Amino acid sequence: MKIIKNTRLIERNGKFGKWISMAAIAVLGLGMYISIQKPELFAYSIVSLLIGFTLTQVGMYLGNRYGRSPRPDEQLDAGLKGLPGDFNLYHYTTPSPHLLVGPAGVWVLLPYHQGGSVAYKNNRWRLSGGGFFQGYMRIFGQESIGRPDVEAEGEIREVKKFLAKHMDDGEIPDIRAALIFTNAAAEVSAGGAPLPALKLKQLKDFIRQRAKERPLGALTLERLKTEFAEPA
Repeated sequence: MKIIKNTRLIERNGKFGKWISMAAIAVLGLGMYISIQKPELFAYSIVSLLIGFTLTQVGMYLGNRYGRSPRPDEQLDAGLKGLPGDFNLYHYTTPSPHLLVGPAGVWVLLPYHQGGSVAYKNNRWRLSGGGFFQGYMRIFGQESIGRPDVEAEGEIREVKKFLAKHMDDGEIPDIRAALIFTNAAAEVSAGGAPLPALKLKQLKDFIRQRAKERPLGALTLERLKTEFAEPA
């Protein structure tokens, strides 16, 4: 398997995440100081706290994707290690952050680091458990998985748009998506879900099986690799 990744973007965004998180702490500290020491400036304290909270959200967003160790791209690399050389795994170089192209087709991979129990019931994704810290962070929207089906649709749409622009003389293959839970403590129960949801350790076997069931033609595969060779 060949791995193609935008290391410059990963390093840059990882640094931004750290700087923004440090700035958030400073701004929150300023807001607390004003509220205690300068109560007559309470309005400024509220503004500082709001700015600090916003910076915290941005810093955590970047940290989860580019600063966490191991990072999502590194976990996917490890999970798919051993696939044949006709597979290409792209990180941050295509319209989808993580894209796998090979005999199994074109797959948008959406990694989630959350632990706990993940279930799909009544057309909704639900996350429960995961310990105190995850429950606390869920209050701030950082540990919720949100609407992965909507996120997947958006990424698939962007990949199709890219291919439609670059493959106007050829048929665009199906673009599919899968949710990958990288936390070993995650328990996934997603029967009836609109897209596959599996643990990282199941990913390689899943892709190998898809390659057997729905192989992508060699000519189409090479054409796709040629198009994705150019940054999106």
